[in-house]
Amino acid sequence: MMETTRDFVALADVVRRITVEVIGNDTALGSGVSWPRGHVITNAHVVRHARVAVRSVDGRQLQARLLVRDAEADLALLSLDAADLPTATVADAARVRIGSLVVAVGHPLGMRGALSAGIVHAIAPIVRGGAPWIHADVRLAPGNSGGPLADVSGAIVGVNAMIVGGLALAVPIARVIDFARSAGVAVP
Repeated sequence: MMETTRDFVALADVVRRITVEVIGNDTALGSGVSWPRGHVITNAHVVRHARVAVRSVDGRQLQARLLVRDAEADLALLSLDAADLPTATVADAARVRIGSLVVAVGHPLGMRGALSAGIVHAIAPIVRGGAPWIHADVRLAPGNSGGPLADVSGAIVGVNAMIVGGLALAVPIARVIDFARSAGVAVP
């Protein structure tokens, strides 16, 4: 049991390093995933306005610029004047399966870097004919939106977006990668 606890503590440290807090008008709005070259991926519903800042894991508050926002995909890309933030490792999308153990990190209700764990319940659309979402039984709360859903190695499998029917929904990493590439941003 001790080894499992140490493993989870190490996993939490890895995922917390790449999780930022998204701030608007001095109020926490949600979370984000640190991406290469001073970029952050978050949810579109977290950054409805162009003027936002990001607080890194080391406590720095950095001005951010909204580059691209896609409300339908619920994704947004921010740019920072800081290329020195740790960046996410991206999981192989094909390895995310029903039953996969996952963790979510975010800043819910003012708790910085909170971690919750669960399993992938389903990978399915919310509505018939829609794009698939990762459905997981991790506990999310306001402030987790935009943060990473990661596998047990700490690689990002999705971006947490909402809760529906008691399950967390995350944008799958394949869709996040397509979004970043369409904006001309490298994938970690």
